[in-house]
Amino acid sequence: MRVLAAEDNPVFQSMLRSMLTKWGYEAIITSDGKQAWERLQGDDRPHMAILDWMMPGMDGVELCRRVRAMAKEPYIYIILLTARTENQDLIDGMDAGADDYLKKPFNAHELRVRLRAGRRILELQEQLLHTREALRLQATHDGLTGLLNRTSVLESIENELARAQREHQPMALLLIDLDRFKLINDTRGHLAGDAVLREAARRMKSATRRYDIVGRYGGEEFLVVLPACSGTEAATQAERIRQEIEREGFEAGGELVPVTCSIGVSWRPEPSRQDAARMIRDADLALYRVKARGRNGVELAGPV
Repeated sequence: MRVLAAEDNPVFQSMLRSMLTKWGYEAIITSDGKQAWERLQGDDRPHMAILDWMMPGMDGVELCRRVRAMAKEPYIYIILLTARTENQDLIDGMDAGADDYLKKPFNAHELRVRLRAGRRILELQEQLLHTREALRLQATHDGLTGLLNRTSVLESIENELARAQREHQPMALLLIDLDRFKLINDTRGHLAGDAVLREAARRMKSATRRYDIVGRYGGEEFLVVLPACSGTEAATQAERIRQEIEREGFEAGGELVPVTCSIGVSWRPEPSRQDAARMIRDADLALYRVKARGRNGVELAGPV
């Protein structure tokens, strides 16, 4: 773990570097508060910091305040070094955002113990962040395919429509249905059907752009949101997905099963957030026309 030590005294700098390295930390030494602040703002910032109270450029208390005002994750654990002994000074330091403090001159063993305590707190926070992210994914993603679930993809449509309206960009929507999917479930079982859905989701993701949004709408239906995409471009993208699905059989129940899909496409050259329901309806009607023609095709609904 990397530890930033901000200290203007060369003797203390050398001591901190030596001790931190000996204890297995990667020491990052700065000689004033301004340098420390620059290091603590970056994306590769260390997650533990030892700050001297009195430093040129910016003192340790002000540095604490700025770090806490960033409110970034993961958390930065701060130990404040101070020669001050008044209780009010220590209270001010803790109120500014320090997690712990040591009086100078400090005992090396005491610093090591306090760093160890800070490390345990950071490790616990990392576990909590992982748990929170897992719960977020569970709430927003489909458990079978890993795609956005129905609620999340519908929210994404509204968000992208609002952005398209602000930026005066077109937006398109694909509604994809796996053809005769019920037959796979009925003849090969639901586990085989699940395998087909997972593979179909993977192929759809591989055939879309990095910033396109793919979600499971329900059952064997999927929604794809195409930002900054005209109707012609969306139809081309839909055909690419259709070909990717049809390209080779899907493994289901130990056999390769041919699978095709039907895709309805809708778009708006100048959308508004209120277009979400209408775009889904237009894509659904276009999808119905594909099925009426015999499935395994793409139909583009014109803008209204």
